[in-house]
Parts: sequence; C-alpha cells; structure tokens
Amino acid sequence: MPISPNQGSTGGGTLVTITGTNLSGTSAVKFGTKSATSVTNVSPTQVTAVSPSGTGTVGVTLTTPGGTSNPVSFFYVGAPFKSSLGDTSGPLAGGNTITVNGTGLSTATSVSFGVLTATPTVVSDSQLSVVVPAGAAPGPVGVSVSTAGGTNNGLSYTYIDVPAITTVAPATGPTSGGTAVTITGTSLASTDSVTIDGTPAPFSVLSATTLSVVTPPGTAGAVDVVVTNPAGSDTAAGAFTYVAGPGI
Repeated sequence: MPISPNQGSTGGGTLVTITGTNLSGTSAVKFGTKSATSVTNVSPTQVTAVSPSGTGTVGVTLTTPGGTSNPVSFFYVGAPFKSSLGDTSGPLAGGNTITVNGTGLSTATSVSFGVLTATPTVVSDSQLSVVVPAGAAPGPVGVSVSTAGGTNNGLSYTYIDVPAITTVAPATGPTSGGTAVTITGTSLASTDSVTIDGTPAPFSVLSATTLSVVTPPGTAGAVDVVVTNPAGSDTAAGAFTYVAGPGI
C-alpha cells in the first residue's frame, strides 16, 4: 500500500494519496495514533487523506469494512531554517547562481524571490544552490524556501539594474589628476568601481543617482568613463578630457 508523498510537515496539512486494493468504504485513515483530518474515497484503489500534526516516523493505516491495513511509514519533517544567502544582491536580469544556507533544506522543492519561483539544487541538508530568476523591478524582495516541512521566510535579496551615466561634470581636468568630478545617472547606489581611461578612480556614492569621483593622472585627450555595479557596466565614451599643462 504505497502512499505519496511519504513525508510532510510536522504541522500537518499534507494531502497524501494512498493506493492499494479493496479500499472502497474506507472509514478512517490514521497516522500513528492520530486520525487524518480529511478522508476522501477516490476509487476502489485510491484514497486521499490530509495528515494531522505529528513528529518522527509513524505508520499510516487504513480501515474499511474488511478490516485495517498494514502500516506504511510516513515521515514528519520540521520546517526549514534559513540562516543566510551566499549573495544578497544581483542583476535584475537574473541568471546568477547563489547559495541558501540553513538547516532542514534537504527536501526543498522551491525558492521564491518575491512572487518569482525557482527550483533549487539540494547540495546538502544545510545548503541549496539556486539560479536567481529575472526580477520585475530593481529593489529588495523577500526570499522563502519551501520544503516537505513547510515554508520559511525572513531573508532578503536585492535586484540591481545596470548603471547608466547621464553626465560627467566638470568634463575636463589636468593630466596630473585630482579633479573632483560628479557623475550623475541611475542605479549608481551599488557602484563597486569607476574607471577613467581604464584606470581605477577613487569614488564615493552620494545617492542612487550621484557619484563623487577624483580623477587619476592621465594622458591628454578625451577618455572613457566606466561605472560598474554587480549588474553590469555603462561606458560614457570620451566623457572626460585630460588637458596638458602649459609648457614654456
């Protein structure tokens, strides 16, 4: 007499399908000593029942006018506990793989990022690997993990859009560097690097739309300014011009 699924939440509520023979007239299904909260006679070979709360491993039995069946094991699984995400942010386009760390994750069937759901790979009872789905909009979303034991929430993941440069001002400065430049644009809050003509430049994030940058030394002429965040990069071609000092 197989049952499917053969495991469920300690809180009960798992819909279990019991398959066998001579099941017509089933009057009771028990999980250990507890009765199922709902029993439906589907056919002479199939019955469905909703598991009561419980713990550990219990025998499931079925009673008909002909008697009580032999027990079949059902395993109660506790709710998962999530302790951390390997990465807490990533591109709006998704596609990056992150880890979910915690306990009770071995029966995980889905990981949700807000309203978006992905199927994880179970690495161990304490870790999942999951490919992040594309987000609907930049910003934080709640992360939940669903297992045979239930669903657990409490973690947050932030979708980040690719940065976009609107202006670089002032647009000129000496080849010796040291010019304080303001870069305006969008999705700049998570900037992790700024380069001018390929050379890293010191910067400070003032807001999601503004960066303060100090130019490094460079060679005379128009050069590219590149802003990078975890989602990608944007290049403002020839946006800053190095000017050589006077010579006598």
